[in-house]
Amino acid sequence: MPHTGGLRDPRNRPVIVGSLVVGVGLFLVCWLVFHWSPLLAWLVGWTPVAFGAYGIDKRAAEHADWRIPEIVLHGLALVGGVIGAWAGRIVFRHKIRKPVFLIVLIIASVLWGAIAAWAILGR
Repeated sequence: MPHTGGLRDPRNRPVIVGSLVVGVGLFLVCWLVFHWSPLLAWLVGWTPVAFGAYGIDKRAAEHADWRIPEIVLHGLALVGGVIGAWAGRIVFRHKIRKPVFLIVLIIASVLWGAIAAWAILGR
């Protein structure tokens, strides 16, 4: 299995920077152009990024290629891509044997559910 090298590995910088640019960019478009609520825009911005990361990492795993660090996949779920992470886990059947991914996704789901409830029910 190819080593991912961790967050400091220069091979990971394009993935991290690209994820940030796409996630924030989609958020800004949804919020400023389509005038969605900031919460909805944020979640919509990060969902495809997390989903895509799971797909890319699954393909890399099947081809013994460079991998996306697990901490990046966790971070994408926690930052707001929880729906995309769940979908990627199910659609690509990726990271289903690692209990830590289930735990992180449950934590992210509770976190974002609480944030949504707070935003909807009264600040």
